[in-house]
Amino acid sequence: MKLRVETELRATESREKVEAAVKNIFPKLALELTGQKLVGESNDIAALSRLHQLLRQQAILDTARSIMLANRKGDTTNFMLNKQVAFAGKISFTDGESPLGPIIVTIEAPDIERLIDYLAPRTREGRPIMELKSEDIQG
Repeated sequence: MKLRVETELRATESREKVEAAVKNIFPKLALELTGQKLVGESNDIAALSRLHQLLRQQAILDTARSIMLANRKGDTTNFMLNKQVAFAGKISFTDGESPLGPIIVTIEAPDIERLIDYLAPRTREGRPIMELKSEDIQG
């Protein structure tokens, strides 16, 4: 599994606040400034644990699943999160229309469908039908 998170650091933004927004969703990610972008990468499934948790807390599994599946290409999926909402510790998917720009998340895995099943499983009446553990994803 490979996770890449990047977001543009605009001239009007504080690096600390943008880092805080990303770390609210991906707390284990080390971020580096590359040009005008903050970028973080990880090969550890644990880097997705807070995202996994927030999708359940906010009851947005169906939305997350449909976005991840719709944006799947081969063994990769990507999606964008609203940076301002992430700063508040919540998840809001966006199509990129945001005054401060989105947080772009790219996930690559040998079995991307299984990884999507881990993050956002199929649901029945809003509840996951089958939950996978992070150990089920390794590899």
